[in-house]
Amino acid sequence: MLNVDIGVKVKPETGRVMRIGELSRRTGLSTRMLRYYEQEGLIHPERGANGYRDYTDDDVARAKLIRDLVGSGVPTRLVSIVLEQRDDREGTWTSKCDRDFAARLVGEIEDLDGRIACLTRSRDALGELLRLTLTHVGSREASV
Repeated sequence: MLNVDIGVKVKPETGRVMRIGELSRRTGLSTRMLRYYEQEGLIHPERGANGYRDYTDDDVARAKLIRDLVGSGVPTRLVSIVLEQRDDREGTWTSKCDRDFAARLVGEIEDLDGRIACLTRSRDALGELLRLTLTHVGSREASV
């Protein structure tokens, strides 16, 4: 069998190639944040022979999805799991959405509930401190 693989990568037709600066402009994400997302394995740009990162329109859509997930409070460690459950080309969920994924989501929700309860207690304590402070300030002003 003749091996005709010459090691040349050909990108599927997904739109024109752009540099990180244009991706930054199109997504509203800083170049530093895009590099961080790459470091975390959330985006996977091709590298040209010159070492530059090459991005496509698919990368724009993926980076925007990551931005929206992170912006809504989803931690990056969970974003990678969520992205594994999506078919980027179709924009739909894959068959990988299973009980393990659901259990992880339940765990995240339980963690959030715990943090919300803690924040609520902190808010209540600060509110009580404010009430006491205003009562004290009001009684001092009344005695002057």
